[in-house]
Amino acid sequence: MSDKHENATAYATAKARLLKEGELHRLMVMQSKQHVAHALHPEVLLHGAVDMGIAAVQARFAGLLAAKLPGIGGGGGGGGGGGLSGILGGINYKALMPVAITVASFIQKRRLTKPALALGTVAAAAAGWYYRRKQKHPH
Repeated sequence: MSDKHENATAYATAKARLLKEGELHRLMVMQSKQHVAHALHPEVLLHGAVDMGIAAVQARFAGLLAAKLPGIGGGGGGGGGGGLSGILGGINYKALMPVAITVASFIQKRRLTKPALALGTVAAAAAGWYYRRKQKHPH
C-alpha cells in the first residue's frame, strides 16, 4: 500500500505544481496583453517617438561637433569623452527635458517668446565673446 500511497502523493504534488505553473503562465499572458495595450496608447507612442528624435538629434550634433572642433573626440586618449558630452560636461538631457518643457511652457503662456529670444541672443553673444577672449589670452 505504501507504493500506492507514494504514487498518489507524487501525482498530487505534480498536479499542484502544474496548476501553479498554469496560473503563473496565465498571469504572465494577462500582464503581457496589458503591457501591449498600454504601449499602443497615442501618448506613449508619441513619447517614444520624441525620445527617438531627441536621441537622433543628439547623436547628429555630437558627430558634427566632434568632427568640427579640434581636440574633441578622436585619438589622443586622456579621457574626458568626445562629442557633445565632452563639450558640455556630460549633461543628462533626459533629466533636463521635463525642466526645459516646463520653462518653454511658462514662456509661451506668459507671451515672453521675444524677450526670451533676445536674452538667448545676448547670452550667445556674451559666450562667443568670452570664448574668443579665452582663445586670445590663454592664461
